[in-house]
Amino acid sequence: MNDLVRQHTTLDESDLDWLHLLVSEWQLLADLSFADLVLWLPTDDGTRYVSVAQMRPNTGPTSYQNDMVGHLVPRGRRPLLDSAIDEGRIVREGDPEWREEVPVRVEAIPVRRETRVLGVIARNTNLLTVRTPSRLELTYLQSASDLAQMIAAGSFPFPGQQVGMDRAPRVGDGFLRLDAEGTVQYASPNALSAYHRLGLAVDLVGLPLGPTTAQLAPTRGPVDESLVKLASGYAPRETEIDGGDCVIQLRAIPLKPKGERIGSLILLRDVTELRRRERELITKDATIREIHHRVKNNLQTVAALLRLQARRIAPTAEGGAREALEEAVRRVGSIAIVHETLSQNLDERVEFDEITDRVFGMMAELSSGRVAIRRTGRFGILDAETATPLSMVLTEVLQNALEHAYGPGDTGTVEVAASRTEPDRVRGAGRLLVTVEDDGRGLPEGFDLAGTSSLGLQIVRTLVEGELGGRFDMLPAPSGGTRAVFDLPLDAAKR
Repeated sequence: MNDLVRQHTTLDESDLDWLHLLVSEWQLLADLSFADLVLWLPTDDGTRYVSVAQMRPNTGPTSYQNDMVGHLVPRGRRPLLDSAIDEGRIVREGDPEWREEVPVRVEAIPVRRETRVLGVIARNTNLLTVRTPSRLELTYLQSASDLAQMIAAGSFPFPGQQVGMDRAPRVGDGFLRLDAEGTVQYASPNALSAYHRLGLAVDLVGLPLGPTTAQLAPTRGPVDESLVKLASGYAPRETEIDGGDCVIQLRAIPLKPKGERIGSLILLRDVTELRRRERELITKDATIREIHHRVKNNLQTVAALLRLQARRIAPTAEGGAREALEEAVRRVGSIAIVHETLSQNLDERVEFDEITDRVFGMMAELSSGRVAIRRTGRFGILDAETATPLSMVLTEVLQNALEHAYGPGDTGTVEVAASRTEPDRVRGAGRLLVTVEDDGRGLPEGFDLAGTSSLGLQIVRTLVEGELGGRFDMLPAPSGGTRAVFDLPLDAAKR
């Protein structure tokens, strides 16, 4: 709609916002009217109309089998549009149109914003299944007429009350019509059933809805006056009524077709099951975060025990036992960092750049500040199944560089560069390319990655190639140092 409005009309952004507000609400008008709605706007040269939005009813058959959005018609071809625009009033056609052997009644409703008419809503009713209307249908149609008059007068939709069409109650969910005093004139079967689930034992018709709703809502103090006013339909508001075993979503729409409130519409929906599932998800998320928190604590405990054990071994002890334990402390610490991050998130995804920077801090202790570690590019957000092994890979490669690329007293820089390509239909799965390059002494002569006996590099190969489904290589860097490269599929966690 934005593109069509900006391309074909002279309407400004505030007018476009008003049209968006209207479109967010007009499913209600379509359902109450049993009719298709098409929004037509005059073009900037005034010679044509362009259709920028369309809505089909959920309560009846459609009048349009094809999509009407984007159609252009010259002024004069549809006289109802001309009359509604020029006169600023609702125009009804005498005889129905015939479309593919289907009779269609057409009405034109001007869309007014303040003092200007922005466009016209064409209301198209399929008359093929017309029969003697029931009381429900008569109430729907009368309510639709009231809303149409409010649109023509510029008093509907309500400013600042934009409602998402996916979450707002619809006409079929439950419908009440109140008079000016808030007394129920009509209640649909679904609405009556919802109030019975709240505990009402009698019919709703004839009852004052505000006080009745407040009495059914559990409370420990005085009657909630705000709920009384809302359920009486005095203002456009939404709320939820939690009856313990039942949760009802309620929306009030005042009817002011001629400026004065003559009554209101109340739409309601039973959202008990939806709220139950939301509570289950919240509980599940909290449980998962707590598990990650406890895993992190346990890993930190293991790291502390290993560190204590390492301190008991003399630095001059043979066999490198102390160094091995310190390496194990760093490996456990890198996993703990991931679980700590996951314990603070609502999903199983982490911002890996934050984890990378924390791993750098852990490695800085190993180099005693002699070797600077810096990052270029971004890892971005990764799944937990990718982040955990990748943090260990990064720890091992950095540790290998710091231990073997520089001698005692040497200084230098280790640069970690990350770049990623997102998945698309052409390239398929996205990739994450990571290089760790140092400016140290370089690889030993005859180095063979496949035949190395280094435990750290064996861990890296196993994690990158086996668990992450990627590729790993080490080769001389142009600067004379060493470059480690690992190329990972972004969807590795879903393999």
